[in-house]
Amino acid sequence: ILYFTGILVGILMALLMRGTMFKGEAVPFVMELPNYRMPGAKNVAQLLWEKAKDFLQRAFTVIFVATIIIWFLQTFDLRFNIVSDSKDSILAVVAGWIAPIFAPLGFGDWRISTALITGFMAKESVVSTLTVLFGSSTALTTLLTPLSAASLLVFCLLYTPCVAAIASVKRELGGKWAAGVVIGQCVIAWLMAGLVYGMGSLFI
Repeated sequence: ILYFTGILVGILMALLMRGTMFKGEAVPFVMELPNYRMPGAKNVAQLLWEKAKDFLQRAFTVIFVATIIIWFLQTFDLRFNIVSDSKDSILAVVAGWIAPIFAPLGFGDWRISTALITGFMAKESVVSTLTVLFGSSTALTTLLTPLSAASLLVFCLLYTPCVAAIASVKRELGGKWAAGVVIGQCVIAWLMAGLVYGMGSLFI
């Protein structure tokens, strides 16, 4: 269901942007393909090096800075003392501020908000952060109902993929587009998760 939800939302957004932001006739595009040849090892190595170097110079700087910020927020409290429990960290405080935003979606808990923030680094870290903060799957399933869990899954599916993806958008299209992508995807994810939670509440 999640897989096809992602495809459906992508198609709907493409249709919406085609009629608004990218309105008008499509520009003809012609690409002349070169003759197919066996690639030389030297050419492949040079191309790989150029692409890797470009990524490290542009995208990696954003990822590195974001990693340091998340680490700092998880390690220190508001008085810049090292915390022994993550619930006392700056990140937990910030997550507590934004937790009410997710309350209408069924998961307005600071620990889930913390996991969603760390998910900006990589979506995989959402699960690991939830495991660390809740301690066990039982504690998490006690907090989340099946409906709120479905809402959370939809939000995780649709909100900003990761810092690396945003860094690539910034590199290709600029900072304004990157910021717009982050805001737009978070808004779409919130609306779709709210729709799932609201529709589910009517039938359950």
